[in-house]
Amino acid sequence: MSIDTATLETEVQAAPASPERQMARFVADTVVADIPSDVLAIAHQVLRTVCGTAIAGAAQDGIAELRKMVVVQGGRGEARSFVHGDPLPAQSAALLNGTMARALDYCDTMVPGLHLGSSVVPAVLAAAELRGGCTGSELLAALAVGLEAGIRFNLTEEQYAGLDPTGVAGLLGATAAAARAAGLDAEQTLNALALSFNRCAASFQSNVDASLAVRLIQGWTAASAVQSVQFAQAGLTGPANYLSGPFGYARLYARGERTPESFVEEIGGRYGLGDIFFKKYPSCGLTQGVTESALLALESVGKENIERVDIHLPEFAHNLIGKPFEPGTNPRVNAQFSAQYTCANALERGASLLEHFEPERVAELDGSDMLARIRVHFDPELTGHSSSRVEVHTTTGSTWVRTLEIGPGYPGNPLTPEEQAQGFGDCVGYAPWRLPADQVRDLERMTSDLTTVEDVRSVVSALISPDATSLPESP
Repeated sequence: MSIDTATLETEVQAAPASPERQMARFVADTVVADIPSDVLAIAHQVLRTVCGTAIAGAAQDGIAELRKMVVVQGGRGEARSFVHGDPLPAQSAALLNGTMARALDYCDTMVPGLHLGSSVVPAVLAAAELRGGCTGSELLAALAVGLEAGIRFNLTEEQYAGLDPTGVAGLLGATAAAARAAGLDAEQTLNALALSFNRCAASFQSNVDASLAVRLIQGWTAASAVQSVQFAQAGLTGPANYLSGPFGYARLYARGERTPESFVEEIGGRYGLGDIFFKKYPSCGLTQGVTESALLALESVGKENIERVDIHLPEFAHNLIGKPFEPGTNPRVNAQFSAQYTCANALERGASLLEHFEPERVAELDGSDMLARIRVHFDPELTGHSSSRVEVHTTTGSTWVRTLEIGPGYPGNPLTPEEQAQGFGDCVGYAPWRLPADQVRDLERMTSDLTTVEDVRSVVSALISPDATSLPESP
Protein backbone atom coordinates (compact mmCIF):
# COMPACT_ATOMS: atom_id res chain seq x y z
CA MET A 1 0.00 0.00 0.00
CA SER A 2 1.53 3.30 -1.06
CA ILE A 3 1.44 6.40 1.13
CA ASP A 4 0.44 9.72 -0.40
CA THR A 5 3.10 11.89 1.29
CA ALA A 6 1.63 15.11 -0.11
CA THR A 7 -1.76 14.34 1.45
CA LEU A 8 -0.10 13.35 4.73
CA GLU A 9 1.84 16.61 4.88
CA THR A 10 -1.35 18.58 4.23
CA GLU A 11 -3.17 16.75 7.04
CA VAL A 12 -0.30 17.37 9.46
CA GLN A 13 -0.25 21.05 8.58
CA ALA A 14 -4.02 21.27 9.05
CA ALA A 15 -3.96 19.57 12.47
CA PRO A 16 -4.62 22.10 15.23
CA ALA A 17 -1.70 23.01 17.43
CA SER A 18 -1.75 21.64 20.96
CA PRO A 19 -3.09 23.93 23.71
CA GLU A 20 0.47 24.27 25.00
CA ARG A 21 1.73 25.48 21.62
CA GLN A 22 -1.20 27.84 21.17
CA MET A 23 -0.41 29.42 24.53
CA ALA A 24 3.30 29.69 23.71
CA ARG A 25 2.65 31.31 20.33
CA PHE A 26 0.25 33.80 21.88
CA VAL A 27 2.87 34.80 24.46
CA ALA A 28 5.82 34.93 22.07
CA ASP A 29 4.20 36.49 19.02
CA THR A 30 1.64 39.01 20.31
CA VAL A 31 2.57 42.66 19.83
CA VAL A 32 0.98 45.82 21.18
CA ALA A 33 -0.89 46.46 17.94
CA ASP A 34 -2.72 43.14 18.40
CA ILE A 35 -4.05 44.03 21.87
CA PRO A 36 -7.28 46.02 22.49
CA SER A 37 -6.84 49.46 24.02
CA ASP A 38 -8.94 48.66 27.11
CA VAL A 39 -6.67 45.69 27.85
CA LEU A 40 -3.58 47.90 27.52
CA ALA A 41 -5.17 50.42 29.92
CA ILE A 42 -5.59 47.72 32.59
CA ALA A 43 -2.00 46.53 32.05
CA HIS A 44 -0.82 50.10 32.63
CA GLN A 45 -2.92 50.33 35.80
CA VAL A 46 -1.47 47.08 37.13
CA LEU A 47 2.04 48.41 36.51
CA ARG A 48 1.32 51.68 38.29
CA THR A 49 -0.38 49.98 41.21
CA VAL A 50 2.52 47.58 41.78
CA CYS A 51 5.09 50.36 41.49
CA GLY A 52 3.20 52.22 44.22
CA THR A 53 2.74 49.27 46.57
CA ALA A 54 6.38 48.22 46.19
CA ILE A 55 7.87 51.57 47.20
CA ALA A 56 5.34 51.86 50.04
CA GLY A 57 6.14 48.35 51.31
CA ALA A 58 9.93 48.70 51.27
CA ALA A 59 10.35 48.80 55.06
CA GLN A 60 7.73 46.24 56.10
CA ASP A 61 8.47 43.19 58.26
CA GLY A 62 10.86 40.76 56.63
CA ILE A 63 11.95 43.03 53.79
CA ALA A 64 15.22 44.22 55.39
CA GLU A 65 16.12 40.66 56.36
CA LEU A 66 15.38 39.35 52.88
CA ARG A 67 17.30 42.18 51.27
CA LYS A 68 20.35 41.45 53.44
CA MET A 69 20.18 37.77 52.47
CA VAL A 70 20.11 38.36 48.71
CA VAL A 71 22.74 41.11 48.82
CA VAL A 72 25.12 38.99 50.92
CA GLN A 73 24.55 36.00 48.66
CA GLY A 74 25.61 38.24 45.79
CA GLY A 75 26.10 37.10 42.23
CA ARG A 76 26.21 38.88 38.89
CA GLY A 77 24.33 42.17 38.83
CA GLU A 78 21.66 41.43 36.23
CA ALA A 79 18.75 43.48 37.59
CA ARG A 80 18.12 46.02 40.34
CA SER A 81 16.05 46.04 43.47
CA PHE A 82 13.33 48.65 43.74
CA VAL A 83 13.91 51.60 46.11
CA HIS A 84 17.53 50.69 46.99
CA GLY A 85 18.84 49.89 43.52
CA ASP A 86 20.95 46.91 44.61
CA PRO A 87 22.53 45.16 41.57
CA LEU A 88 21.45 41.53 41.95
CA PRO A 89 21.00 38.34 39.97
CA ALA A 90 17.69 38.64 38.14
CA GLN A 91 16.08 35.91 40.26
CA SER A 92 17.09 37.66 43.49
CA ALA A 93 15.79 41.02 42.28
CA ALA A 94 12.45 39.45 41.37
CA LEU A 95 12.26 37.72 44.76
CA LEU A 96 12.91 40.88 46.75
CA ASN A 97 10.78 43.15 44.57
CA GLY A 98 7.83 40.75 44.50
CA THR A 99 7.90 40.34 48.27
CA MET A 100 8.07 44.11 48.69
CA ALA A 101 5.14 44.66 46.32
CA ARG A 102 2.84 42.36 48.33
CA ALA A 103 3.93 43.52 51.80
CA LEU A 104 1.02 45.94 52.25
CA ASP A 105 -1.58 43.77 50.47
CA TYR A 106 -2.72 46.86 48.57
CA CYS A 107 -1.98 45.45 45.11
CA ASP A 108 -4.26 44.23 42.34
CA THR A 109 -6.05 40.92 42.77
CA MET A 110 -8.86 38.80 41.38
CA VAL A 111 -11.23 36.06 42.47
CA PRO A 112 -10.54 33.72 44.22
CA GLY A 113 -7.47 35.46 45.62
CA LEU A 114 -5.03 35.51 42.70
CA HIS A 115 -2.47 38.31 43.03
CA LEU A 116 -0.98 38.63 39.57
CA GLY A 117 0.63 42.04 39.28
CA SER A 118 2.95 41.76 42.26
CA SER A 119 4.67 38.79 40.63
CA VAL A 120 4.20 39.70 36.97
CA VAL A 121 5.66 43.22 37.26
CA PRO A 122 8.81 42.28 39.25
CA ALA A 123 9.40 39.26 36.98
CA VAL A 124 8.90 41.19 33.75
CA LEU A 125 11.15 44.07 34.82
CA ALA A 126 13.88 41.70 36.04
CA ALA A 127 13.70 39.78 32.76
CA ALA A 128 13.89 43.03 30.77
CA GLU A 129 16.96 44.16 32.71
CA LEU A 130 18.52 40.71 32.32
CA ARG A 131 18.04 41.08 28.57
CA GLY A 132 19.80 44.45 28.59
CA GLY A 133 16.63 46.47 28.29
CA CYS A 134 13.73 46.57 25.88
CA THR A 135 11.28 49.13 24.57
CA GLY A 136 8.19 50.20 26.45
CA SER A 137 6.03 48.64 23.75
CA GLU A 138 7.72 45.29 24.25
CA LEU A 139 7.23 45.51 27.99
CA LEU A 140 3.58 46.50 27.56
CA ALA A 141 2.97 43.47 25.35
CA ALA A 142 4.74 41.27 27.91
CA LEU A 143 2.58 42.63 30.72
CA ALA A 144 -0.63 42.11 28.78
CA VAL A 145 0.10 38.55 27.64
CA GLY A 146 1.45 37.58 31.04
CA LEU A 147 -1.61 38.86 32.85
CA GLU A 148 -3.86 37.17 30.30
CA ALA A 149 -2.02 33.87 30.67
CA GLY A 150 -2.36 34.02 34.45
CA ILE A 151 -6.08 34.74 34.14
CA ARG A 152 -6.58 31.83 31.74
CA PHE A 153 -4.85 29.43 34.14
CA ASN A 154 -6.90 30.73 37.07
CA LEU A 155 -9.32 28.26 38.67
CA THR A 156 -12.20 28.21 41.14
CA GLU A 157 -12.10 28.12 44.94
CA GLU A 158 -13.20 24.49 44.82
CA GLN A 159 -10.53 23.47 42.32
CA TYR A 160 -7.76 25.18 44.28
CA ALA A 161 -9.06 23.52 47.49
CA GLY A 162 -6.91 25.75 49.72
CA LEU A 163 -4.00 26.26 47.34
CA ASP A 164 -3.00 29.91 46.97
CA PRO A 165 -3.72 30.87 43.33
CA THR A 166 -0.71 33.20 43.33
CA GLY A 167 1.64 30.24 43.53
CA VAL A 168 -0.26 28.32 40.84
CA ALA A 169 -1.87 30.39 38.08
CA GLY A 170 0.18 33.41 39.17
CA LEU A 171 3.43 31.57 38.53
CA LEU A 172 2.42 30.69 34.98
CA GLY A 173 1.33 34.27 34.32
CA ALA A 174 4.61 35.69 35.65
CA THR A 175 6.56 33.17 33.58
CA ALA A 176 4.70 34.12 30.41
CA ALA A 177 5.40 37.81 31.02
CA ALA A 178 9.08 37.22 31.78
CA ALA A 179 9.46 34.97 28.71
CA ARG A 180 8.02 37.66 26.44
CA ALA A 181 10.18 40.41 27.98
CA ALA A 182 13.29 38.24 27.67
CA GLY A 183 12.61 37.73 23.97
CA LEU A 184 12.07 33.96 24.06
CA ASP A 185 10.69 32.29 20.95
CA ALA A 186 7.59 30.09 21.06
CA GLU A 187 9.50 26.84 21.69
CA GLN A 188 11.50 28.36 24.54
CA THR A 189 8.34 29.91 25.95
CA LEU A 190 6.60 26.53 25.96
CA ASN A 191 9.50 25.07 27.92
CA ALA A 192 9.59 27.97 30.37
CA LEU A 193 5.87 27.51 31.12
CA ALA A 194 6.29 23.74 31.33
CA LEU A 195 9.16 24.11 33.80
CA SER A 196 7.15 26.50 35.94
CA PHE A 197 4.24 24.05 35.91
CA ASN A 198 6.43 21.75 37.99
CA ARG A 199 6.77 24.44 40.64
CA CYS A 200 3.12 25.37 41.11
CA ALA A 201 2.39 25.39 44.84
CA ALA A 202 1.36 27.57 47.79
CA SER A 203 -1.27 27.45 50.53
CA PHE A 204 -3.83 29.86 51.95
CA GLN A 205 -2.79 28.56 55.37
CA SER A 206 -0.10 31.22 55.13
CA ASN A 207 -2.86 33.86 55.16
CA VAL A 208 -4.95 32.19 57.87
CA ASP A 209 -1.92 32.02 60.16
CA ALA A 210 -0.91 35.60 59.28
CA SER A 211 2.64 34.60 58.36
CA LEU A 212 5.18 36.50 56.33
CA ALA A 213 4.94 33.63 53.86
CA VAL A 214 2.01 35.51 52.28
CA ARG A 215 4.37 38.11 50.85
CA LEU A 216 7.23 35.66 50.33
CA ILE A 217 5.00 33.51 48.10
CA GLN A 218 4.63 36.55 45.85
CA GLY A 219 8.41 36.92 45.65
CA TRP A 220 9.03 33.20 45.16
CA THR A 221 6.56 33.24 42.29
CA ALA A 222 8.38 36.09 40.55
CA ALA A 223 11.79 34.51 41.15
CA SER A 224 10.68 31.07 39.94
CA ALA A 225 9.28 32.65 36.78
CA VAL A 226 12.61 34.30 35.99
CA GLN A 227 14.53 31.12 36.73
CA SER A 228 12.26 29.06 34.47
CA VAL A 229 12.92 31.56 31.68
CA GLN A 230 16.66 31.26 32.24
CA PHE A 231 16.42 27.45 32.21
CA ALA A 232 14.53 27.57 28.91
CA GLN A 233 17.08 29.98 27.44
CA ALA A 234 19.81 27.49 28.39
CA GLY A 235 18.02 24.72 26.48
CA LEU A 236 16.51 22.87 29.44
CA THR A 237 13.11 21.36 28.68
CA GLY A 238 9.88 20.83 30.54
CA PRO A 239 6.97 18.47 29.87
CA ALA A 240 5.56 19.38 26.45
CA ASN A 241 2.09 18.28 27.58
CA TYR A 242 2.09 20.19 30.87
CA LEU A 243 -1.48 21.33 30.22
CA SER A 244 -3.13 18.40 28.44
CA GLY A 245 -1.20 15.34 29.62
CA PRO A 246 -2.62 12.70 32.00
CA PHE A 247 -0.80 14.41 34.86
CA GLY A 248 -1.02 17.90 33.38
CA TYR A 249 -2.57 21.10 34.67
CA ALA A 250 -6.10 20.34 33.47
CA ARG A 251 -6.20 17.06 35.38
CA LEU A 252 -3.95 17.87 38.32
CA TYR A 253 -5.19 21.34 39.28
CA ALA A 254 -8.49 21.79 37.43
CA ARG A 255 -9.36 18.23 38.58
CA GLY A 256 -10.55 17.21 35.13
CA GLU A 257 -13.40 19.73 35.28
CA ARG A 258 -11.96 21.74 32.39
CA THR A 259 -10.70 20.57 29.04
CA PRO A 260 -7.15 21.49 28.06
CA GLU A 261 -8.58 23.36 25.07
CA SER A 262 -10.64 25.63 27.34
CA PHE A 263 -7.48 27.34 28.58
CA VAL A 264 -6.72 28.70 25.11
CA GLU A 265 -10.21 29.17 23.74
CA GLU A 266 -10.32 32.35 21.59
CA ILE A 267 -6.84 33.24 22.81
CA GLY A 268 -5.68 36.50 21.30
CA GLY A 269 -9.26 37.42 20.43
CA ARG A 270 -10.83 37.49 23.88
CA TYR A 271 -9.09 38.91 26.95
CA GLY A 272 -10.04 38.50 30.60
CA LEU A 273 -8.16 41.42 32.17
CA GLY A 274 -11.48 42.98 33.12
CA ASP A 275 -11.59 40.39 35.95
CA ILE A 276 -8.65 42.09 37.67
CA PHE A 277 -9.65 44.52 40.37
CA PHE A 278 -7.92 47.17 42.42
CA LYS A 279 -8.44 47.72 46.12
CA LYS A 280 -10.11 50.74 47.65
CA TYR A 281 -8.66 49.98 51.09
CA PRO A 282 -5.22 48.60 52.11
CA SER A 283 -6.31 45.16 53.31
CA CYS A 284 -7.44 41.77 52.02
CA GLY A 285 -9.84 41.96 49.07
CA LEU A 286 -12.52 40.17 51.07
CA THR A 287 -12.48 42.94 53.70
CA GLN A 288 -13.27 45.67 51.16
CA GLY A 289 -17.06 45.39 51.41
CA VAL A 290 -17.01 45.15 55.20
CA THR A 291 -14.83 48.26 55.43
CA GLU A 292 -17.01 50.28 53.08
CA SER A 293 -20.20 49.23 54.87
CA ALA A 294 -18.71 50.16 58.23
CA LEU A 295 -17.79 53.63 56.97
CA LEU A 296 -21.29 54.15 55.59
CA ALA A 297 -22.84 52.94 58.85
CA LEU A 298 -20.65 55.32 60.81
CA GLU A 299 -21.86 58.22 58.69
CA SER A 300 -25.50 57.18 59.12
CA VAL A 301 -25.58 56.01 62.73
CA GLY A 302 -22.72 57.76 64.51
CA LYS A 303 -20.06 56.03 66.61
CA GLU A 304 -21.66 56.95 69.92
CA ASN A 305 -24.88 55.11 68.99
CA ILE A 306 -23.32 51.75 68.08
CA GLU A 307 -24.22 48.97 70.51
CA ARG A 308 -22.97 45.95 68.57
CA VAL A 309 -22.10 44.89 65.03
CA ASP A 310 -22.72 41.56 63.30
CA ILE A 311 -20.77 40.77 60.14
CA HIS A 312 -22.06 37.95 57.95
CA LEU A 313 -19.81 36.30 55.35
CA PRO A 314 -19.94 33.39 52.90
CA GLU A 315 -17.94 30.27 53.71
CA PHE A 316 -14.66 31.01 51.91
CA ALA A 317 -14.46 34.57 53.24
CA HIS A 318 -15.37 33.42 56.74
CA ASN A 319 -12.59 30.83 56.68
CA LEU A 320 -10.06 33.42 55.54
CA ILE A 321 -10.98 36.60 57.45
CA GLY A 322 -13.63 35.56 59.96
CA LYS A 323 -11.72 34.33 62.99
CA PRO A 324 -11.61 36.49 66.16
CA PHE A 325 -8.90 39.09 65.84
CA GLU A 326 -5.58 38.66 67.60
CA PRO A 327 -2.53 40.75 66.70
CA GLY A 328 -0.17 37.80 67.11
CA THR A 329 3.44 38.07 66.03
CA ASN A 330 2.56 39.80 62.73
CA PRO A 331 -0.02 42.46 63.64
CA ARG A 332 -0.19 44.04 60.19
CA VAL A 333 -0.89 40.76 58.43
CA ASN A 334 -3.41 39.70 61.07
CA ALA A 335 -5.18 43.05 60.75
CA GLN A 336 -5.15 42.94 56.94
CA PHE A 337 -6.88 39.56 57.01
CA SER A 338 -9.44 40.28 59.72
CA ALA A 339 -13.04 41.34 59.10
CA GLN A 340 -13.34 42.20 62.79
CA TYR A 341 -10.30 44.49 62.82
CA THR A 342 -11.03 46.24 59.52
CA CYS A 343 -14.59 46.94 60.65
CA ALA A 344 -13.50 48.22 64.08
CA ASN A 345 -10.81 50.38 62.47
CA ALA A 346 -13.31 51.98 60.09
CA LEU A 347 -15.84 52.64 62.87
CA GLU A 348 -13.28 53.94 65.35
CA ARG A 349 -11.14 56.04 63.00
CA GLY A 350 -13.55 56.93 60.22
CA ALA A 351 -11.14 55.81 57.51
CA SER A 352 -8.99 52.91 56.36
CA LEU A 353 -5.45 54.05 55.64
CA LEU A 354 -2.07 52.40 55.32
CA GLU A 355 -0.98 53.84 58.65
CA HIS A 356 -3.89 52.14 60.43
CA PHE A 357 -2.26 48.75 59.85
CA GLU A 358 1.06 49.66 61.43
CA PRO A 359 1.74 47.48 64.49
CA GLU A 360 1.49 50.44 66.87
CA ARG A 361 -1.89 51.48 65.47
CA VAL A 362 -3.13 47.89 65.53
CA ALA A 363 -2.14 47.67 69.20
CA GLU A 364 -4.28 50.74 69.94
CA LEU A 365 -7.41 48.87 68.86
CA ASP A 366 -6.50 45.48 70.32
CA GLY A 367 -8.84 44.83 73.23
CA SER A 368 -10.79 48.03 72.55
CA ASP A 369 -14.44 48.41 73.37
CA MET A 370 -15.27 48.83 69.67
CA LEU A 371 -13.50 45.60 68.72
CA ALA A 372 -15.36 43.74 71.46
CA ARG A 373 -18.72 44.81 70.03
CA ILE A 374 -18.09 43.12 66.67
CA ARG A 375 -18.86 39.50 65.85
CA VAL A 376 -18.30 37.68 62.55
CA HIS A 377 -20.63 34.89 61.39
CA PHE A 378 -20.77 32.36 58.58
CA ASP A 379 -23.94 32.83 56.55
CA PRO A 380 -24.83 30.04 54.08
CA GLU A 381 -27.30 32.38 52.37
CA LEU A 382 -24.42 34.53 51.12
CA THR A 383 -22.82 32.92 48.08
CA GLY A 384 -20.92 35.61 46.18
CA HIS A 385 -17.13 35.53 46.64
CA SER A 386 -16.98 39.11 47.93
CA SER A 387 -20.49 39.37 49.36
CA SER A 388 -21.16 40.49 52.93
CA ARG A 389 -23.87 41.75 55.22
CA VAL A 390 -23.14 44.22 58.00
CA GLU A 391 -25.74 44.80 60.72
CA VAL A 392 -25.18 47.69 63.11
CA HIS A 393 -27.46 47.56 66.17
CA THR A 394 -27.91 50.91 67.87
CA THR A 395 -28.49 51.98 71.45
CA THR A 396 -31.94 53.22 70.42
CA GLY A 397 -33.06 49.76 69.29
CA SER A 398 -32.82 50.34 65.54
CA THR A 399 -30.66 48.30 63.15
CA TRP A 400 -28.71 49.60 60.17
CA VAL A 401 -28.23 46.85 57.57
CA ARG A 402 -26.28 46.73 54.34
CA THR A 403 -26.02 43.64 52.15
CA LEU A 404 -23.40 43.86 49.45
CA GLU A 405 -23.27 41.32 46.65
CA ILE A 406 -20.05 42.65 45.11
CA GLY A 407 -17.27 44.32 47.09
CA PRO A 408 -15.86 47.69 45.98
CA GLY A 409 -13.26 47.38 43.24
CA TYR A 410 -14.45 43.95 42.11
CA PRO A 411 -15.71 43.46 38.54
CA GLY A 412 -19.22 44.87 38.49
CA ASN A 413 -18.34 47.46 41.14
CA PRO A 414 -15.09 49.03 39.84
CA LEU A 415 -13.15 51.92 41.33
CA THR A 416 -13.31 55.29 39.64
CA PRO A 417 -10.16 56.68 37.99
CA GLU A 418 -9.99 59.17 40.87
CA GLU A 419 -10.03 56.36 43.42
CA GLN A 420 -7.29 54.52 41.54
CA ALA A 421 -5.16 57.66 41.43
CA GLN A 422 -5.75 58.17 45.15
CA GLY A 423 -4.41 54.69 45.88
CA PHE A 424 -1.15 55.42 44.05
CA GLY A 425 -0.88 58.78 45.80
CA ASP A 426 -1.38 57.12 49.18
CA CYS A 427 1.47 54.71 48.45
CA VAL A 428 3.83 57.46 47.28
CA GLY A 429 3.09 59.46 50.42
CA TYR A 430 3.55 56.44 52.68
CA ALA A 431 6.87 55.30 51.17
CA PRO A 432 9.57 55.06 53.86
CA TRP A 433 12.15 56.35 51.39
CA ARG A 434 10.51 59.10 49.38
CA LEU A 435 10.88 59.64 45.68
CA PRO A 436 11.62 63.13 44.38
CA ALA A 437 8.69 64.84 42.67
CA ASP A 438 10.30 64.52 39.23
CA GLN A 439 10.63 60.75 39.65
CA VAL A 440 7.00 60.49 40.70
CA ARG A 441 6.00 62.45 37.59
CA ASP A 442 8.19 60.16 35.47
CA LEU A 443 6.49 57.10 36.94
CA GLU A 444 3.04 58.55 36.34
CA ARG A 445 3.98 59.36 32.73
CA MET A 446 5.56 55.99 31.95
CA THR A 447 2.81 53.97 33.61
CA SER A 448 0.24 55.90 31.59
CA ASP A 449 1.84 55.22 28.21
CA LEU A 450 4.70 52.74 27.99
CA THR A 451 4.82 53.10 24.22
CA THR A 452 6.69 56.38 24.67
CA VAL A 453 9.44 54.73 26.73
CA GLU A 454 12.61 53.92 24.80
CA ASP A 455 14.19 51.67 27.45
CA VAL A 456 12.15 50.22 30.31
CA ARG A 457 15.16 50.22 32.58
CA SER A 458 14.15 53.84 33.16
CA VAL A 459 11.05 52.54 34.99
CA VAL A 460 13.27 50.75 37.50
CA SER A 461 15.49 53.83 37.79
CA ALA A 462 12.44 55.93 38.67
CA LEU A 463 11.63 53.49 41.50
CA ILE A 464 14.99 53.97 43.21
CA SER A 465 15.07 56.53 46.02
CA PRO A 466 18.15 58.73 46.42
CA ASP A 467 17.47 58.67 50.17
CA ALA A 468 17.42 54.88 50.52
CA THR A 469 19.81 53.55 53.15
CA SER A 470 22.71 51.23 52.48
CA LEU A 471 23.11 47.92 54.25
CA PRO A 472 25.35 48.14 57.31
CA GLU A 473 28.82 46.70 56.86
CA SER A 474 29.20 43.13 58.11
CA PRO A 475 31.46 42.87 61.18
